[in-house]
Amino acid sequence: MTILVTGGAGFIGSHIVDALLADHHDVHILDDLSGGFRHNVPSGATLHERDVRDAGIADLWQEHGFEVVFHLAAQMDVRRSVADPRFDADVNIGGLLNVLEAGRSRGLKHVIFSSTGGAIYGEPEYAPQNEAHPLNPLSPYGITKLCSEKYLHFYHHTYGITWSALRYGNVYGPRQNPHGEAGVVAIFAQRLLAGQPTVVNGDGLQTRDYVHVRDVVAANMAALSKRYLGTVNIGTGVETSVNQLFRIVRDTVAPEVEELHGPAKAGEQLRSILSWEKAHRELDWKPTISVDEGLRETAQWFKDKDTVNSP
Repeated sequence: MTILVTGGAGFIGSHIVDALLADHHDVHILDDLSGGFRHNVPSGATLHERDVRDAGIADLWQEHGFEVVFHLAAQMDVRRSVADPRFDADVNIGGLLNVLEAGRSRGLKHVIFSSTGGAIYGEPEYAPQNEAHPLNPLSPYGITKLCSEKYLHFYHHTYGITWSALRYGNVYGPRQNPHGEAGVVAIFAQRLLAGQPTVVNGDGLQTRDYVHVRDVVAANMAALSKRYLGTVNIGTGVETSVNQLFRIVRDTVAPEVEELHGPAKAGEQLRSILSWEKAHRELDWKPTISVDEGLRETAQWFKDKDTVNSP
């Protein structure tokens, strides 16, 4: 198939591109490189350095006839979404609508959308949170992801484009960008390796469901083959505190560093934990990499990368 991956030069997107190329698809990447990197683009994929909001992307459809889109291009920083909700909506909702409008009359059949389980539900009314949990996002970022899912439902109902929305937990792994606020594993690893102060916000007891990028890629590939219609969580069902996460990463890359705590971030969600039962039922998917194993492997990847890049 001819497939477009928006945000394909980024962390998760580039791993998905690798998997699609291994399956011998014709893969194109749409990425403005504001958060992704040219060195993440593998040989065999075609990079179109364009903003996802660029109205001219309809020309790409005219030329290549993409059948499937993996939509990952997004403003993904929760704190930036709070500070600038207008920009967040412009990229996350406006960008998706631009892609759907470009493709709907030019052969687009299916969209696999990277949604969020960590931000779309809000604080748990019960745990683990399944797809029937009330949707009470606490950030503009979570709101735009929920709105995007509703637009995908509209485009299916009106134009027949099928869609799968994968609601990720906190994804981590090799290639994660340590700059910005999204990706605490990468941030901790990078700062520890650089000998910079590494601060845990608040008491560090806030928890997240950390899922390894290889498991996320497997879920995306399952969604492609099964063309599941609707939403599904992609997580581990395991809560890991920020304190636990910090200590695993610290013990791998810089065990001599002491643990520092700073002020809590206003409005930060305290808990997130996702049920993956529906993903197992609908996609025949389940998480395979334990948090402890995955965090140590990822921290080691950053350590090895730092060693290679050192003078």
